[in-house]
Amino acid sequence: MFPTRSANQDPRQQALHRLFGEHHSWLLERLRLRLHCREDAADMAAETFAQVVALPDPHAIREPRALLSLIGKRLMFARWRRNDIERAYLDALTSLPEPTVPSPEEHWVVMEALMAVDQLLDGLSSKARAAFLYSQIDGLTYARIADELGVSVTRVHQYVVQGLTACYRAVP
Repeated sequence: MFPTRSANQDPRQQALHRLFGEHHSWLLERLRLRLHCREDAADMAAETFAQVVALPDPHAIREPRALLSLIGKRLMFARWRRNDIERAYLDALTSLPEPTVPSPEEHWVVMEALMAVDQLLDGLSSKARAAFLYSQIDGLTYARIADELGVSVTRVHQYVVQGLTACYRAVP
């Protein structure tokens, strides 16, 4: 939490203190209703305000609730996406024979790699992302991907190129 307000606080600290005091309980309740868990909501509210503290000029915030809602939604979506990726990975592990199940350390490394790939593909449309993953992970043909996505084979090729370009940009 922020320290109590004092006369010697700089204007930035005062603005952050006021923003937190006026909107924290509102944000916490909003997140609790969406997440159905007070502890998760508290964590997400804290992360939301941490991102606000990182902003260069809190005085420039004209619609604080809109900003807090936007940041909170982005954090929720990121958490849900990570949970979906982890769930898909764990589902894939259940189909492996016992000797090939990775150790907890290997599991962590794979999850970090999957999250890095997910981050690389973040700017792609959902169809472009799906086409790239179908091609590179599932090994589907462009024709099969086109059927799955309801687009042309040419469009699938464009989507895969977008995915590859995003990955190549990340290579140092």
